[in-house]
Amino acid sequence: MSVVDSLRRTVPGRRSAWYAAGALALAAAIAVTPIALRGASCGHDFDFHLVSWMEARNAWQHGLFYPHWAASPAYGAGEPRFVFYPPLTWMLGALLGCLFSWPLVPLVLSFLLLFATGLAVRALARESFSELPATLAGVLALSSGYALFTACERTAYGELAGGLWIPLLLLFALRPTTRVWKGVVPISLTLSACWLSNAPLGVMATYLLAFVAAVQSLSERSLKPALRAASAAAPGLLLCGFYLLPAAWEQRWVEIEQATSDPGERIENSFLFGHHADPSLLFHDQVLRQASWIGTGMLAVSLLAAFVLLLRRRQKAAAYAGDQYQTESQRTWYLILMLIPAVVLLLQLPISLPIWNHLPKLRFLQFPWRWLLVLEAPLALLVIAALQPLRKASRRVLTVLCFACCVASAVYANHAFYQPCEEQDRPSAVAEVWQHGAGFEGTSEYTPLGADSSLTATGLPAACLADSATLPLGEPRPSNDGDATAPLWSPQQHSCMPVAAPWSGSPEHLRLVTQLPKSGWLILRLNRYPAWRVSLNGQEQKNLPQRADGLIVVPAQAGQADLAVDWQTTPDVWLGRGLSLLGGMILLILVRFNRRSQNA
Repeated sequence: MSVVDSLRRTVPGRRSAWYAAGALALAAAIAVTPIALRGASCGHDFDFHLVSWMEARNAWQHGLFYPHWAASPAYGAGEPRFVFYPPLTWMLGALLGCLFSWPLVPLVLSFLLLFATGLAVRALARESFSELPATLAGVLALSSGYALFTACERTAYGELAGGLWIPLLLLFALRPTTRVWKGVVPISLTLSACWLSNAPLGVMATYLLAFVAAVQSLSERSLKPALRAASAAAPGLLLCGFYLLPAAWEQRWVEIEQATSDPGERIENSFLFGHHADPSLLFHDQVLRQASWIGTGMLAVSLLAAFVLLLRRRQKAAAYAGDQYQTESQRTWYLILMLIPAVVLLLQLPISLPIWNHLPKLRFLQFPWRWLLVLEAPLALLVIAALQPLRKASRRVLTVLCFACCVASAVYANHAFYQPCEEQDRPSAVAEVWQHGAGFEGTSEYTPLGADSSLTATGLPAACLADSATLPLGEPRPSNDGDATAPLWSPQQHSCMPVAAPWSGSPEHLRLVTQLPKSGWLILRLNRYPAWRVSLNGQEQKNLPQRADGLIVVPAQAGQADLAVDWQTTPDVWLGRGLSLLGGMILLILVRFNRRSQNA
């Protein structure tokens, strides 16, 4: 009798699940030890996420559940960040910001996402493994090199959430297809969660679902898996229409091409162990080298484990470990897990460039090594499967080895991935700057069209009165590193007269009431965007002059000035909400239909 069988006889299943959750929580705690001991890791995207959490929490405090505009980027002139970045992780970060101090939020968020990764991989592994091996698979997945690279080096929390959603997508998509409509709802919800966590993750999840369905259809000689995947993808994408449609439509209103204009963010410059001749891309090459070594290790281990499984299957045409390869669906289950590493390897090599160029939206991923996220769960499952079956003592050794790998990964992450914060980048310092309203550098791809964030002066008041609508504000500042810096404004420059009255209202419904001593042009510390509606003394202001820096400028007469700037719900947003409502209704109908089918 195995250890797991004896455990099942003496311990109820619910308690066994709690033990597994405790083990995965311990592994996740070990994985985030560098952050717990040294504070937040200021990785590539850390400042972006931290400011987003603060902006979202501030919007909630003003009654805006789903904000669109972030006020502090572009040194207070703002950007439509929340239109384009998916909502799940910035909402989760803002929620944690309501419960914890900002220095603790990155630690708690990283722990929760890694813990959820372990739980999701365990759930996927339980389709074929018993309790202990499934739990150990979760431990290996959450402590994989790419997971900790994402958490510490890149601090890409939206992508880190993919460690939860990708295993669940595989779990639901790999289940046997008895009826086309059975299983559609969980696949749809998981696909929506991928898109609402991270747009590149959504692209990978969509292609992964199509790949799984294609292999299943070919292996089972049936169109049911393909029909199920298509039936799930449609309402799944409709469900997140409230985000997807505005993000797609309003790209024409921002400098979205900046996201892929940098040579370091092009697919052809980021293949495995690639190198770029441009010395300015040294940082890109360093990150690519790290990702390449991680990818090489993960691919080598997963392919070796798959090879071991193939050898054992050949030696034993019957069941492996007593419960594998017994049915067509289980053979397909393992076939797909073995094929995923091979496909990921292909996508890391220059030979795959035609695939990147011809498949829609695939180049949006920017880096081929992002596909390593999809490899985390198959890697863990293949390794555990290759080490099956084991005796009682060997299972204990395997448990110790898995947690030893977790400890080793945390130690290596502390050495190679952890990014110490400079004093001004620490969460407490960023929160202080945000509180004082000085603002931060903007995001290039979210800069409104026609605006030049490099010309937006720092230190501007909420509004000032100028004699010219196009007069530059602020004076250039010298830079120690040679890079261009934003100009600095001060009242002594006399470029415009500050308006004493502050903004009132909420981040998307601003009002300023003041007395103007003379006629002129009110220059607002607010970037132009088509969703803004500007009115002065009750009269809507249209055809306003454009400034090189992109700030809103309004003609004003001497005397009382009642200025209102309101965010309008544009037609694309209304249509997106309607599509989400339609997708939700379709899923509810499917839930009811499936229940009736089960009861019939």
